Amino acid sequence: MPGSAKPTINDIARLSGVSKKTVSRVINRSPLLNEETRKRVDDIIRETGYVPNPQARALALRRNFLIGLVHDNPNAQMVLGMQQGILSVLKGTEYELIVRPVDRGSTTLVADVRSFLERQRLHGVVLLPPISEDDGLARLCDELGCRYVRMGSAELDDAAHMVASNDQDVVHEAVSYLIGVGHRRIGIITGPTGFRSAWERRQGFERALADAGIAVDPALVVEGSYRFESGLGAASKLLDCSPRPTAIFASNDEMASGALHAARRLGLDVPADLSIIGFDDTAIAAHIWPPLTTVRWPIVEMGKAAARKLLAGTIDAQPEVPGEALFLSQLIHRASVAPPK
Repeated sequence: MPGSAKPTINDIARLSGVSKKTVSRVINRSPLLNEETRKRVDDIIRETGYVPNPQARALALRRNFLIGLVHDNPNAQMVLGMQQGILSVLKGTEYELIVRPVDRGSTTLVADVRSFLERQRLHGVVLLPPISEDDGLARLCDELGCRYVRMGSAELDDAAHMVASNDQDVVHEAVSYLIGVGHRRIGIITGPTGFRSAWERRQGFERALADAGIAVDPALVVEGSYRFESGLGAASKLLDCSPRPTAIFASNDEMASGALHAARRLGLDVPADLSIIGFDDTAIAAHIWPPLTTVRWPIVEMGKAAARKLLAGTIDAQPEVPGEALFLSQLIHRASVAPPK
């Protein structure tokens, strides 16, 4: 290339002996090319250091190189974990992540999401729970030609449009573990009403009690909001019961840490006086004292899988198959559980 001018698409076309449209097809991974032409153009692009103009490509393809993450979720660690997984897959590609919080209680939710998708011309979008449970939003994405993946605590869609976890089964395992070490009076701090994750985790709790022949005591079921303060308040209510529970399952780690603080306020020792199990295995679980027995939710891996599904077939390194849809969580044993006195 003469001087220090940056090569253009016209230069690539001239050096490759093809039209500008053919170069564009190579850049955009069009299937309407033979392998020899594709390789010749790719070689020239590498040799010259040509970098395609993303704005021009977006205009030609009538979409931007953007992946959206849409959520209305109070669990900040879950949102951050999902971002981490998505960004690890987007690294080194032309794609960028744009995060959009919404209000699931708004009467204009669908219209708001429609406006966001149309305005940003997204390549694809990841929908986090609880809005991922709205079939209307999935239909909207289809209508607008926007790829989508829904995350959930149970199967919500076909494998190409879903990443799911086995919340109910793993909570059954966690509560069965408490029963196995001798606990019979077990409380639960549930997630907020309207969240499928809250429902699935409560079902796992109730199944474990039923399998052990233990009746659910309504006084030992208190709703939280997935936030620390709600765990503190809910655990205070549970520990005010007489007789009080000897163990608490909290539906996420933030609420479990709140439960731990509530126990300390009452002068209770964890786990000697009260056993606690959380869910998520966020950093807080290993950093508080005692370290928290919890469920490890493979949120980062789910984020990676969601991004791969959205990029499937568009980048050479990404397969065209849907990939894994169900991700198994794991009970992590630490120091917050002991047999009851």
